[in-house]
Amino acid sequence: MRLSMPYFDRVQKQYAKDEACFMFVNKGAFSIRSQDDYMNLNKDTAVLAKCLNYFFEANDEQKKCDDGVESTGIFLYPSMVKELFEFDVTTSDYTFDFNLKKIEVDRLLENYKESINILLDHPELADENMIKTKLKEFVLLMSKSQQAPSQLDFLAALFKPNEIDFKTTIQHNLYANLSIEELATLCHLSISSFKRKFKTVFGESPKRYIIKKKVEKAAALLKSNDLRVSDIAYDVGFESLATFNRNFTNIYGKSPSEYRLS
Repeated sequence: MRLSMPYFDRVQKQYAKDEACFMFVNKGAFSIRSQDDYMNLNKDTAVLAKCLNYFFEANDEQKKCDDGVESTGIFLYPSMVKELFEFDVTTSDYTFDFNLKKIEVDRLLENYKESINILLDHPELADENMIKTKLKEFVLLMSKSQQAPSQLDFLAALFKPNEIDFKTTIQHNLYANLSIEELATLCHLSISSFKRKFKTVFGESPKRYIIKKKVEKAAALLKSNDLRVSDIAYDVGFESLATFNRNFTNIYGKSPSEYRLS
């Protein structure tokens, strides 16, 4: 599948049960945010992803590249694997120590990408046998590059997401200006379940805890460097300077500028 779209601030990758994928970047640059990772991608890189929720993001520098992004994705499912290879992925205990991995696109992968782009440009060539052949070629290439013991082990590992600790997810994404709904999505929880678990782990509501931590980090930055107050506000994840000033004053009893001079 090829996907083209204009630049965006943040777009959720729609979670599909048991869907693993590999994504080439054809044009532009963007980043991916997951439970415990944040990676920048461009046309020299690709990403290998297990089945989990994550977000595509683009910062101002990435948006300067051009007027949008284009990617080519290869999607794999256990039922497809069973049909193509007659593999039962549940028979292998092999695992990878990642959920998302950036892949440098070498000559072999570049040639492979071009071959499937030709099929996408000329769908009349893409009969069932051709598609199956290209999928098998992909699995062979990736199992070799990831040094998996076998193709079966590579595929089995691809359908086993690593369990990420709830606290790790929160701490990793604390200053990313994610909404409570987006944090819940990363944790694969409903809003109500997320709020209950957050209160159990951190002892207070998500909104109160996150604002307090952002303001505490901002206070440290105000004392340790000469960054503008507005830059600090955005660096710690506030969406506007007014929101930052209001929350900072509520906690410290003085404005950020007054705090810096005190």
